[in-house]
Amino acid sequence: MTSENPHFEDSGPRLRRRLGLFDAVMIGLGSMIGAGVFVVMGPAAAAAGSGLLIGLAIAAIVAYCNATSSARLAARYPSAGGTYVYGRHRLGPFWGYLAGWSFVVGKTASCAAIALTVGSYLWPSHMHGVAVAAVVAITAVNYRGIQKSALLTRVIVAVVLAVLAAAVVSVAASSSADPARLALGGDVSVGGVLQAAGLLFFAFAGYARIATLGEEVRDPARVIPLAIPIALGISLIVYAAVAVAALAALGPAGLASATAPLVDAVRSVGADWLVSVVRFGAAIAALGSLAALLLGVSRTALAMARDRHLPSVFAAIHDRFGVPHRAEVAVAVVVAVVAGFADVRDAIGFSSFGVLIYYLIANAAAWTLSPDEGRPPRVIPMVGAIGALVLAVCLPVASVVSGAAVLMGGTIVYVVSARRRA
Repeated sequence: MTSENPHFEDSGPRLRRRLGLFDAVMIGLGSMIGAGVFVVMGPAAAAAGSGLLIGLAIAAIVAYCNATSSARLAARYPSAGGTYVYGRHRLGPFWGYLAGWSFVVGKTASCAAIALTVGSYLWPSHMHGVAVAAVVAITAVNYRGIQKSALLTRVIVAVVLAVLAAAVVSVAASSSADPARLALGGDVSVGGVLQAAGLLFFAFAGYARIATLGEEVRDPARVIPLAIPIALGISLIVYAAVAVAALAALGPAGLASATAPLVDAVRSVGADWLVSVVRFGAAIAALGSLAALLLGVSRTALAMARDRHLPSVFAAIHDRFGVPHRAEVAVAVVVAVVAGFADVRDAIGFSSFGVLIYYLIANAAAWTLSPDEGRPPRVIPMVGAIGALVLAVCLPVASVVSGAAVLMGGTIVYVVSARRRA
């Protein structure tokens, strides 16, 4: 199923187009250079051991393919909702719904994981309480309009990049950092590397915020295909530098056991003055990711509410601020409840599964584009789809089982709803 209209717009009240190229890139960076870079290296190193950098490379390749497919689709369908919209128009209503369901559920878990990261760095003994407070504070900013969110993201990205640069340079300049720790050892396995790649994908998936906010981007056919690869490229450079520094400072085993990897890395090389700075930077980065993620989930919820897959009350747009205010508040309430009880590592694995299924559908939708519609070379959606599926099934068993159960539950909800409408 395809749309005949090259100037696609969904019906109903529209969000306002206020984001230019710079703001779109900043929102992508705020999503990717956030909680993931401070938290995901530990679980990934536990899975891959000394093969961590291989896992990072695989995650980057899959992310590039997915980003390219998403960018081409977003340029053609510049509406809130991302792959929910693409799947619905290219593959059929069910696949769009399944993508939206996977995204909303998976990214709700992501939001909780990131909020918990704020708490773990700022006040570990009261991690859950701080997480809930962070969700409330960021929702208050997002509620005031997309431009306020974009301005906040600019400041956060600048601060985080400065903190990460200081940490990487301190490790590189220290005699305690040992490049020999980067060498591959006997602990490397194919399954472990693929599991690490799936976990690391949690960190890269933020480029989807640019596509999900497509209805709020000016000149989306030009801006989105530029913003996504720029944000992804910068993020890959940053992640590679941080991974190399963390491995050189701690080694694979030390990194695997670290709950705050960069804090442990700078402490291990004697840069104690940086510990508080890194903790502050991690909390700020997580707030940036949380802001962008809450935006993305609420926009997907808006799109699904427009089609009655979620209660239509969430399709309302605020007259003054131009945001889906009811969807934003509803998402924030759910995230706050989850963040009050969840474990951050479990949330990362569960989120990765849902988001990988989301991108599997995105690549399938991109495959159906014709050359005149801006289809990428066929190898890109093919590698993206296969990579997303492989990484999803290689995640920890608990993440796969719980993710599959959520997909099954979503399918049942869809079938029951379709019968009632019929």
